Amino acid sequence: MKRLRVNPRPNWQAEVERLGLHYHTPNGNPYWDESACYRFSAKEVDELEAATEELQQLCLKAGQFVIDNNRFGDFHIPAAARPFIREAWEREPPSIYGRFDLMYNGEFPPKLLEYNANTPTALLEASVVQWYWQTESMPGADQFNSIHDKLIAQWRDIGVWLKTNRGDFALLHFTSMDDAEDMTTITYLRDTAEQAGIHTAALLIKQAGWNAHAREFRDLKERKIAGIFSLYPWEWLLRDFSGPLLETCPKTVWIEPIWKMIWSNKALLAVLWELFPGHPNLLETHLDGPHGMTEFVRKPLLSREGGNITMHTRAGEFSVPGPYGAEGYVYQALAPESCFDGMRPVLGSWYITDQGPAGIGIRESDGAVTDNLSRFVPHFFE
Repeated sequence: MKRLRVNPRPNWQAEVERLGLHYHTPNGNPYWDESACYRFSAKEVDELEAATEELQQLCLKAGQFVIDNNRFGDFHIPAAARPFIREAWEREPPSIYGRFDLMYNGEFPPKLLEYNANTPTALLEASVVQWYWQTESMPGADQFNSIHDKLIAQWRDIGVWLKTNRGDFALLHFTSMDDAEDMTTITYLRDTAEQAGIHTAALLIKQAGWNAHAREFRDLKERKIAGIFSLYPWEWLLRDFSGPLLETCPKTVWIEPIWKMIWSNKALLAVLWELFPGHPNLLETHLDGPHGMTEFVRKPLLSREGGNITMHTRAGEFSVPGPYGAEGYVYQALAPESCFDGMRPVLGSWYITDQGPAGIGIRESDGAVTDNLSRFVPHFFE
């Protein structure tokens, strides 16, 4: 694994915009950055793929453990939601994807930082934009990236499930906040679903209305929302829609399903370490303090984009502000150093449900914490 400095394509802005990535330079700061790239060996890609599959299997075992042992309290999951999580876990309604964030430098096994299993983004750039970069800039190489094809394959499987289990199902809604990145993600996912033969519609989360007479959610055209892909975290859905959401939960196809509240919560990291202590792809993590660790990171259970993270190192303490933390914390061992040209890459390894590991996207930062300003840098392997 090596970071290379390369010349950006002369017309790169127009090229990424053509593919749907319009927030490539927010406020004049580069987000999509093709002045550098990462080169991997085929052996390293095999290691990343195997680690991603291994972590998925560990998470399945951890989810069952949480369900069987009623460990919802560790996750601060509301009591009202727990029966619906149990029911969805056993029924196995459709799921589409998740993203493992890994620390890796080619010298030590990939280490899990967290699992973005509910509302992962940076999807279009990982699936499509960097693929076109590779074919144009590194045409003799390859890329760890089958995300697009596997998404379509998974939507086809979901379409079969819908026909089998919901014979009258006609329309899958897609929703998010009115945010450029979120809207880009659901637009791309809608496209892959349509390519798989699923009829779709889009609405903002604030446009989902509750029809009290029919006891159902409807869109702006008064169409029943029978199934919905929601790029809106489950904890926010429960906060904003509360009773109506739980009332309709068993009758509505939610993608991602409500049981993803377990996997998208950083308490999962502590449960994984409890079940598989010393596993080479895990970092020591606890719910009730650092347990003697001298270098560790305190993470809120539900934080995003690095918010409210505190790093404890031999050099001192460093904190990131944010709105999270009231829900509790985990204490995770500091990952081994991964630094290239002063940059710290985090590898987002995508897992497409039922299709397996699908590829990576790399976000890098010159600071210790990956946040919403961290740049996306493409990769290839030889």
